[in-house]
Amino acid sequence: MRKSTLNSVIGSALAAGAGIFAFRAIQERNKLNVPKDIDMRNSSEVDKRESVIADTDPAEKGLSQLDSAYREEWQANAFPQTHREMKELEEDN
Repeated sequence: MRKSTLNSVIGSALAAGAGIFAFRAIQERNKLNVPKDIDMRNSSEVDKRESVIADTDPAEKGLSQLDSAYREEWQANAFPQTHREMKELEEDN
């Protein structure tokens, strides 16, 4: 084989090896353990647990953590904040 052909074959083999190495490195990087998204809007666990400040704030009693996060918006729109208030409104109608 001529020297130029041999250099081309070796160069191609090295390039293919580098490509395979890069491909595997990208696959390994994508396998990293990333913690679950804790976005409150998509979490049913947050909607079940009682508000963190329910012990100190009587207005937070009966609210879940998700409800507590939306409490300010509800106050601005005069929305009932507890299940008890919602039942009272249903009974009045």
